[in-house]
Amino acid sequence: GDLDEWAHFFMLSERELDDFVRRPGRWGETLGQRHDTFRAQFDAEPPFVTHGAPGHWRTWPRRTVDAPQAVGAGVVLTGIPGAPGVMRGRVRVITDPGDPRGLEPGEVMVAPLTDPAWTPLFVTAGAVVVDVGAQITHAVIVSRELGLPCVVSVTGATRSLRDGALVEVDGAAGTVTVIEP
Repeated sequence: GDLDEWAHFFMLSERELDDFVRRPGRWGETLGQRHDTFRAQFDAEPPFVTHGAPGHWRTWPRRTVDAPQAVGAGVVLTGIPGAPGVMRGRVRVITDPGDPRGLEPGEVMVAPLTDPAWTPLFVTAGAVVVDVGAQITHAVIVSRELGLPCVVSVTGATRSLRDGALVEVDGAAGTVTVIEP
């Protein structure tokens, strides 16, 4: 009865545990405030890259839950070259490897990031584009092994490319050009 919610217990640091056991009543308000701060941070979009300290989380932009804003024909999204090759294909945005939503052979798989759970989807894809990644991340390694053009660090690709859009992925240049939105 000393905490508003049992989950507030997890807002204690290891050093505070003994005091909490001795005097749990004095921790209710503090842990409630910590929990509120913890939950508020879920709405903040952390910086993709920082040099030095990233700044206070309250200065970060808010995550959006609005519908994606599709980009128009001729727009070129840039990222980091992952695996060489050029491929034109239709976009399939996938946010969960367990729910590939009908990825068809030769489509451009657009994902937030990939890890080993995504590997089976690479076999079907014709090219890979990810929001987050670098030269030695999973998406690049698997794409190179399978000979798929790949561009990583295309920030916001999953929000700005819509299913069915025709794009050209140039893995050597690190670009994704929208042919038809």
